[in-house]
Amino acid sequence: MGVQMTAGEDIAIRRKRLRYRAWHRGTKEMDLILGPFADANVEAFDGPTLDRLESLMNEEDPPLLKWVMRQEEPPAHVDTDFLNLVIADHQSRIEK
Repeated sequence: MGVQMTAGEDIAIRRKRLRYRAWHRGTKEMDLILGPFADANVEAFDGPTLDRLESLMNEEDPPLLKWVMRQEEPPAHVDTDFLNLVIADHQSRIEK
């Protein structure tokens, strides 16, 4: 059937893929927000938390940037608790 992956290898590959995606968004602004966030956090995230990150990363860059910059309220389907983690992480970086 192919190579069997253990859960550990599978999550490691998933983390690597999400980190890559976070740095290669298409807009430099979102790269610089999601890239450092992913670098700092994905190794500690479990599967359900990676799901939350992935869900947020599936949003389009222009609205996502507006939400992070607090220029617009995100729609109801967006996980605002997780979005707030990204915002807090970004704020802490720009204040340094």
